[in-house]
Amino acid sequence: MIMPGSAVPTSTEAELAQLIVETLNLDQTAGEIDPEMPLYGEGLGLDSIDMLEISLVISQRFGVKLRADDEDNAKIFRSLRSLNAYIQAHREP
Repeated sequence: MIMPGSAVPTSTEAELAQLIVETLNLDQTAGEIDPEMPLYGEGLGLDSIDMLEISLVISQRFGVKLRADDEDNAKIFRSLRSLNAYIQAHREP
């Protein structure tokens, strides 16, 4: 949940949060996802299957390929903000 003083999501982070909520049928709203909250494990509580589902949807929606064997996955999936930054840097025009 976003708490007072937390980071405010950008419009692309809000779009990504909504995509994650819809893809995984989460019980929370996109607006409740703090862009700095960890996605995996603690924080949002996603697991490796969730990450695979998110990766597939990101590939379809943004044209960005996320590989399971990428050594940077821990950094890429650290938070909504880091995932969004990766997508924006690698998306097809």
